[in-house]
Amino acid sequence: MLIDSHCHLEYEGLVDDQDAVLSRAREAGVQGFLNISTKQAEWDQVVATAAREPDVWASVGIHPHNADGHADLARETLFEATQHPKVVGIGETGLDYFYDKSDRATQQALFRTHIDVARETGLPLIIHTRDAEDDTAAILEEEMGKGAYPALIHCFTASESFGRKVLDLGLSISLSGIVTFKNAQDLQEVAKIIPAERLLVETDSPFLAPVPHRGKTCEPAFVANTAQFVADLRETSVEELAEQTTRNFHALFAKTRQQGKATA
Repeated sequence: MLIDSHCHLEYEGLVDDQDAVLSRAREAGVQGFLNISTKQAEWDQVVATAAREPDVWASVGIHPHNADGHADLARETLFEATQHPKVVGIGETGLDYFYDKSDRATQQALFRTHIDVARETGLPLIIHTRDAEDDTAAILEEEMGKGAYPALIHCFTASESFGRKVLDLGLSISLSGIVTFKNAQDLQEVAKIIPAERLLVETDSPFLAPVPHRGKTCEPAFVANTAQFVADLRETSVEELAEQTTRNFHALFAKTRQQGKATA
C-alpha cells in the first residue's frame, strides 16, 4: 500500500508503455500516483490520464526550467486549471540555480504566483529546489507571512539546515530514489530525522531509479525499493512506512479524499 507522490507518466520512457507501467506498479503494491506537470502545454495530457485512471491524480504548474517560456502566465490561468476534480496539487514549481535554464527573477516571480494560487485554493505546492536553498527558504518564509499554504519539497536533496527550516514552516518532505545511492550519506541522515507525519516517498520517474535499478528507466513500481530503504534507515517496517506515507499523502493532498482513496 504505497503512493508514488511524484511521477511523470507523460514523459518518454513511461508514456509509450503507460498501461503496463501502471500495471507493474499496482502489482508491486502502489495504489496511487501523482502525475506531475512541468509546463502548460502538457497540462491537458497530464489531467486526461488522471481523469481516465481512478488511482491517478494530477498537478498543474511550471517547472523552473520552463519559467522563461511562461513569464506571462496569468495567475487566473493557473487558478482555473486547478478546478478540475482530479487536479490535487500545484507544481512542480520552485527555483533551480544549478542549471539556470531560466532567468532567476522570472523563476522567483512564477514561484510566487504558484504560492498565491496554492494559498487561495488550499492545494499543496510541489516544490523543486536545487542550489537555491537561501532564496527558496526566504521566499517560502516571506510568503508564509502573508498567509499559510500547504507545501512539499519534492525529491529532497538539500542540506539538513534547509530541511529543518522548511519543516519549521510546516512543509512536508518527499524522498526519491536518490536516498538509496551510495554517495547520499548526508541525505540518509536527513531521512532519519524527518517527522513521521511529514514524510512522503516518490520516484520522480522516469528519472533517478533507486538501487538496485540504477541505470534503468525509473518507473513508479520502484517506489517500493525506496520505501524499503527508508524504512530500514528509520528502523521501522516497510509496512508501517507505507501506511504512514500513504496517510500523509492523503492528508496533504486533501482533495484526493473527496474522491475516496485510490484502490489498486
